[in-house]
Amino acid sequence: MTVSFHPAARDELRQARLWYDERSPLSAIAFEQEIVAAVSRIAEAPMRYPAAEHGTRRLVLRRFPYNLFFRADPHEIIIVAGAHQKRRPGYWSAR
Repeated sequence: MTVSFHPAARDELRQARLWYDERSPLSAIAFEQEIVAAVSRIAEAPMRYPAAEHGTRRLVLRRFPYNLFFRADPHEIIIVAGAHQKRRPGYWSAR
């Protein structure tokens, strides 16, 4: 199944990776690897993840305090937010 990113979600994840890179390049690499693995898991079985706000589903990252919120239809999955778990809940709802 095709997975795409809302431009704001792509930017959020890029900014998070830069933040980790400033502190530890190894953490930044691990963050990026976890995002790639999470997107793969979503593509494999999007309905396995619980329903969340605003018609989305949510995958909680295992090692980092981020959630991936996405919408899935039979042809496409759109990652609408890469949201930190402790910052501004629901800020992405208009996407």
